Amino acid sequence: MNMHQRMQSVAWSGFGVIVMLYALMPVAWIISLSLKRSADLNDQRFFPEVITFQHYQAIFKDAQFPAALWNSFGIALTATGLSVLLAMFVAYAIVRLEFPGKKWVLALVLAVSMFPPVSVIGPLFNLWRSIGLFDTWTGLVIPYMTFTLPLAIWTLSAFFKELPWDLDKAARIDGATPFQAFWHIIVPLAAPGIFTAAILVFIFAWNDFLFATSLTSTQTARTVPAAIAFFTGSSQFEQPTGSIAAASVIVTLPVIVMVLLFQKRIVAGLTAGAVKG
Repeated sequence: MNMHQRMQSVAWSGFGVIVMLYALMPVAWIISLSLKRSADLNDQRFFPEVITFQHYQAIFKDAQFPAALWNSFGIALTATGLSVLLAMFVAYAIVRLEFPGKKWVLALVLAVSMFPPVSVIGPLFNLWRSIGLFDTWTGLVIPYMTFTLPLAIWTLSAFFKELPWDLDKAARIDGATPFQAFWHIIVPLAAPGIFTAAILVFIFAWNDFLFATSLTSTQTARTVPAAIAFFTGSSQFEQPTGSIAAASVIVTLPVIVMVLLFQKRIVAGLTAGAVKG
């Protein structure tokens, strides 16, 4: 490696470190706030003088936060499972089958995904209250699927295009039905793309704030991002900074763990179809 290549490598490494520090600094600050005593929350020290877990204990003593965690997991997993299952069939049909208007389906899917969610909150709020879906899990799962299904379809369509269809044909020749060939041959081959779509859908549903605050009013279906907005201090003179920081750390942990554990599958799914040849 010559001097120019070494300097280029050092420059790229330094740039990567700067970007990583820039991304991790807010996370480190939130963790620091969550570990400070209530009396030290307004100081200017980055690291807590005394580490305490009182804010974590406080949020779990209140029934609001555990209920919101349960709602977040249940709603996000339900929306993810239904969206990915439907997206698999739609993406397979788009890539494998010939039907009128096939070219317009993906365009319509893209148009739906780019539609601003805030524009449907008002009508959806009135509709949900009229038909009894307000403040229910179903009332959140449906809008989540509306905006995550197009993303899952696009991701899986790109991945299905790169699959070797000879295996599908061979299974059909051996007597497998179209559904058996799809379920036992195509789905296992598309596992990285399916997993990527599931991760993206789950993160959207887990982090949503707009629908969760507008379409819920009690602990029955309110998710964690919305519940954090309703945190209050122990008195009217106390800011709930420590509790919000502790809750934010707990909400962020599942996403971080998922990305760290399955980053190779996520990258494999996202890069599917990017290179041909």
